[in-house]
Amino acid sequence: MIDREELERWDRQHVWHAFTQMAEYQPCIIDSAEGCWLTDLDGNRYLDGVSSLWCNVHGHRHPHLDGAIRDQLSRVAHVTSLGMSNPTTIRLARQLVERSPAGLEHVFFSDSGASAVEVALKMAFQYWQQRSDPRPQKTRYIALDLAYHGDTLGSVSVGGVARFHEMFRPLLFDVLRLPAPDTYRLPSGVSADQACRYYLDQLERLLQEHHEQVAGMILEPLVQGAAGMIMQPAGYLRGVRELTRRYDVLLIADEVAVGIGRTGTLFACEQEQVSPDLLCIAKGITGGYMPLAATMATTEIWRAFLGRYDESKTFFHGHTYGGNPLAAAVALATLEVLDREKTLESMQPKIVRLGQHLRRIGRHPMVGDVRQCGLIGAVEVVRDQQSKEPFPWQEKRGMRLCESIRRRGVWLRPLGNVLVIMPPLSISLAEIDLLAQAVEEALHDTASWLDSNELASGVLA
Repeated sequence: MIDREELERWDRQHVWHAFTQMAEYQPCIIDSAEGCWLTDLDGNRYLDGVSSLWCNVHGHRHPHLDGAIRDQLSRVAHVTSLGMSNPTTIRLARQLVERSPAGLEHVFFSDSGASAVEVALKMAFQYWQQRSDPRPQKTRYIALDLAYHGDTLGSVSVGGVARFHEMFRPLLFDVLRLPAPDTYRLPSGVSADQACRYYLDQLERLLQEHHEQVAGMILEPLVQGAAGMIMQPAGYLRGVRELTRRYDVLLIADEVAVGIGRTGTLFACEQEQVSPDLLCIAKGITGGYMPLAATMATTEIWRAFLGRYDESKTFFHGHTYGGNPLAAAVALATLEVLDREKTLESMQPKIVRLGQHLRRIGRHPMVGDVRQCGLIGAVEVVRDQQSKEPFPWQEKRGMRLCESIRRRGVWLRPLGNVLVIMPPLSISLAEIDLLAQAVEEALHDTASWLDSNELASGVLA
């Protein structure tokens, strides 16, 4: 039996963790999980407040999801999608078409959110090159500042988080970039009521100048995740859809993080009755069990890829595990549980409870803003509430707060100065209360470092 110390040593020496400075890494090894709870090697339990990086939907070890994988194993574990198929993957594709926004009738499977975005970018490019009336000059993309769409080179190119990706700038293609439609840090002279129109006017000016060269615009609907859970103004998504349609530009909706119920509807686009041309989903589609992603496309796009073999209109892109039957089986089970347990309906009291806690937390002197969309919550800590001045990212304020929260039995992972609250949709009201209590206690611990005058003004010494 390998002891904990040996595992920790191997973890530090051999496992290269994502988005982690390995010189400072302290192992946290999870041995088991059930429901919304993780258990480490020492038996310590942590409430999974970020859904194991935003992907767990129905909790860990859900009997129906576990059973779906076991049942599929008794038939076949893997079938390639290159010229071959299997019943489970076919059924999943049909379910996605029936449940998605209108017009998305074709499903290309891959194995990660970044891959789903890469597929969408390539589909959009190829579509304009070979549709019945080609527009070969349409080769550029519009993307938002601070966007995050994954870590492959195409998805990084349309991404906008400089701290993550600036190193790779020489490898990337150029995009047309718009400011993030932020409702917290508004431009000078722009009120909250004016924000939606302000940001849409920026887009329209860009489209007026460049639409003949633009293949598509990509955005995360409603919420820009890795940007710090930036919430877009109400109506912005709908306005983007209207403008992209008017200027003949494809709309790519990246719902990798916000899809599969996270905002209160199965797809975030439903919140503003939007049907994109391409829709990217991953993370929650398998309930957090298996790698699976999908890029959904309209029939108009699909038809541009049809023709004789010698015309080479085929979409020459594929993933070994795209549409894997085990992943498809647990994805089908995830959708079935959404129906059987009426997950979306039962979320409403949880959304209300989370909102109540966030409003109270928002009164803390160190909190500049609290944000919410469905069961996505964000608490942004700032050096100064009035100026909205952030703490320097090098000070790791968010990370230190999360370390304090973890000591209280709740696992959160921050985005800089933003505490992200994104639990499984199956979380109970009592567990939401526990999560909020841990956040508040950690904030009060941090505030104890301030003297009374600094505490009153919310400024760190």
